[in-house]
Amino acid sequence: MQKHYFKDGLIGANWASDICLHVDADGLVTKVETGVIPPRGIVAHATVLPAMPNLHSHAFQRAFAGLAEFRTPGQSDFWSWRTAMYHFAAHMTPEAVEVIASALYIEMLKAGYSAVGEFHYLHNSHVDQALAMSDAIITAAEQTGIALTHLPVLYQTADFGGVPASKGQAPFLHADGEYDRLLKILKPRLKGRNKLGLCFHSLRAVPEEAFAPAIATMDSLDDSAPIHIHIAEQMREVEACVKSTGKRPVEWLLANQNVDARWCLIHATHVNEAEWRGIAERGAVVGLCPATEANLGDGIFPAAEFMAAGGRFGIGSDSHISIDPREELRLLEYGQRLTRQARTVLTGEGGGHTGEFLWAQAAKGGAQALGQPIGEIAVGKRADLIVLDRTCPTFAGASYAQVVDAFVFAGQPNPVSDVMVAGEWVVRAGKHAKEDEVFARYGELVGRIAAKMEGVE
Repeated sequence: MQKHYFKDGLIGANWASDICLHVDADGLVTKVETGVIPPRGIVAHATVLPAMPNLHSHAFQRAFAGLAEFRTPGQSDFWSWRTAMYHFAAHMTPEAVEVIASALYIEMLKAGYSAVGEFHYLHNSHVDQALAMSDAIITAAEQTGIALTHLPVLYQTADFGGVPASKGQAPFLHADGEYDRLLKILKPRLKGRNKLGLCFHSLRAVPEEAFAPAIATMDSLDDSAPIHIHIAEQMREVEACVKSTGKRPVEWLLANQNVDARWCLIHATHVNEAEWRGIAERGAVVGLCPATEANLGDGIFPAAEFMAAGGRFGIGSDSHISIDPREELRLLEYGQRLTRQARTVLTGEGGGHTGEFLWAQAAKGGAQALGQPIGEIAVGKRADLIVLDRTCPTFAGASYAQVVDAFVFAGQPNPVSDVMVAGEWVVRAGKHAKEDEVFARYGELVGRIAAKMEGVE
């Protein structure tokens, strides 16, 4: 049994001072005490907050971030970006994926994420290669200490109506039966803080008849496992879905699948009132990735109305154009402010502290979406937490809930000093023990890939 002391922090929904957390060998919080003075010689950490789950990641895209910020003659949009991304994906190998994911996961940990949902669709067209790719992700998580919810993706078609996949999509595909086999092989490989979930790439990439067999296989392995899907990210997708099925994407999903609290709907950008109310009523989580959604010009999810109706949300870094939960939450709130010409929109009519509300709600929603026992500091939850450096000028004059407001809206540079995952410190004084080695490998690898893409090799 370990004891960890903190000067103050967010415990459950309330602020407390002089905190002592009891953490067992499995990394679970077994007791929370407040008003406790540390024993002589023990220095209490500063402010403690629950760590943030990152519910949506495409790890390999980290090495592509920033390399598509140019415009050629013609249209520049999500679909042109996707074509460039396919070219980059063609250079991925298991070795490359492990190196990129390891560097990414260290960046995530240092930013305050403690768990990641890896929406993993680099399979390389064959189940044995798919296993090697998944093993690379699992190895990266184990080496860096982040908790992983691995979400291997079912991807079979290029568009609605069974349009055959393009050459660029070949690394993502699974033939009939291979996906089920992959899930069965992967399940025993994911233990402890690492979990397996089910993932459909999108309605355009998964034929209607493929949903039920995949869900049945996952239920036979774990009937509580999370289920993720990209949906309604772009208007072109919405229009194609209506043309093919007569329904909008979320409308179709709610009508044809047993969407419940296991489901995480990634983006869900273009939804009408009936759709967002339906998501909220089913208890599903909307996975929002504001930095990527802004970078790709997706649009703005109606978050204020959704949250007012009791809707649950979490955040992800998606394409990793940014790896900072604070930026995701800032952009989420600022998008709502700009569309309404108002301030502090997402705290609702009842008032409250916007930064604290966003951090707490995203942490809980992300935990649900990943099927991980995290999202708040409480008995029975895993000890995934972050410590803030209160000596940063950011926090001058701030107390209690104002600390989180300043952290989210004015926390530059990164004021996260320490990060714990399952009772183990993985970042101390802003540094991960393996970062120098991992970042050096990452720099060398990405340099080689960039050279190949430029035709140097």
